[in-house]
Amino acid sequence: MSRRIAIVDTGSGNLRSVAKAIEEVGGVATITADASTIRSADRVVVPGQGAIGSFISAMHERGLEDALREVIHSGRPFLGICLGLQILFDESDEHGRVPGLGVLPGRVVRFAPTSHATKVPHMGWNQVYRADRLAASGAEEPLLDGIPDGTYFYFVHSYYVAPSDDGMVALTCTYEAPFTAAVRRDNLFACQFHPEKSHAAGLRLLANFVSAS
Repeated sequence: MSRRIAIVDTGSGNLRSVAKAIEEVGGVATITADASTIRSADRVVVPGQGAIGSFISAMHERGLEDALREVIHSGRPFLGICLGLQILFDESDEHGRVPGLGVLPGRVVRFAPTSHATKVPHMGWNQVYRADRLAASGAEEPLLDGIPDGTYFYFVHSYYVAPSDDGMVALTCTYEAPFTAAVRRDNLFACQFHPEKSHAAGLRLLANFVSAS
């Protein structure tokens, strides 16, 4: 059965790349800025790049905040990518205090490297690992099915999320110090890396999202 997947368009992000990757793994993707289309989709993806302030402003101008909250609270599968992860939290330190959707508790903070060798933004391929609680319990994250621990994914970001609740952390990565690479809460999964740029591993994650119940 085809699943209708809405890719939320706020004017930023590799929307076509995300849509093409989802279609490659069997999804039916629609790039849209229409709230009613988002509300009626079987599952929703929010990708994004750039500054969080302009991203939030674009969502507000399009009237999308309530639609996204409704989808998340409805129990339908939701995937956030890069800024699509960061907007879910209470606020971001970028450009001062920028309020987020407040769906998840915590804030978005900037990398503060202590070494000149550690560049910001963090850009390139890095390994991700299951959070300690998952590794210790043997619990499996459905979107990571078939993806070994330590797999490389592609990152481009200067800010990262700092959840108030460590229990939602699904993946971590280390860039001078450990940071949250992905979170999971109920039907919501969101990652800082770009699966659409991460070759076979990224396609596997997206395929798992398309087929998730």
